[in-house]
Amino acid sequence: MARLQEIYTKEIIPQLMKEFGYKSIMQVPKLEKIVINMGLGEAIQNVKILDSAAEEISVITGQKAVITKAKKSIASFKLRQGMPIGCMVTLRKSRMYEFIDRLMNISLPRVRDFKGVSGKAFDGRGNYSLGIKEQLIFPEINYDKVEKIKGLNISIVTTAKTDEEGKSLLKLMGMPFRN
Repeated sequence: MARLQEIYTKEIIPQLMKEFGYKSIMQVPKLEKIVINMGLGEAIQNVKILDSAAEEISVITGQKAVITKAKKSIASFKLRQGMPIGCMVTLRKSRMYEFIDRLMNISLPRVRDFKGVSGKAFDGRGNYSLGIKEQLIFPEINYDKVEKIKGLNISIVTTAKTDEEGKSLLKLMGMPFRN
């Protein structure tokens, strides 16, 4: 069992039950999945960027990345339907808890001038999205092998019904929200 998952079951569930007045443990919000996505518009000209991006996401998450393809053709971007344009990974269960633990405790504090993440990035249903400008904040990435700095999106999907519940879940887990 992952360290954060153990903390969730022993400490966070009772706190959330007390805070929101849940009658059953099944009502308590929990993490469902984490989706890490890297969209690469430059992959139209240079396909090798896509391979290095998929490799980097795989190293960060410990799970093989899936290459995503364009759904529609867009003439102004010289994009055809079915062209590879990005890569993504969906994490669940213990890998998800391990990743979010490393993200909150190791990677986010390495961001330059870090004051905390925004508390306004919830979608109205308790899910949180986070954009990272450079993949170099993750200690797993070898700095010398990086050809180009790429950004990535992290979506944390919870079973929370409201943003308030989702925010308190992530705050108790240790997400460093800005004051």
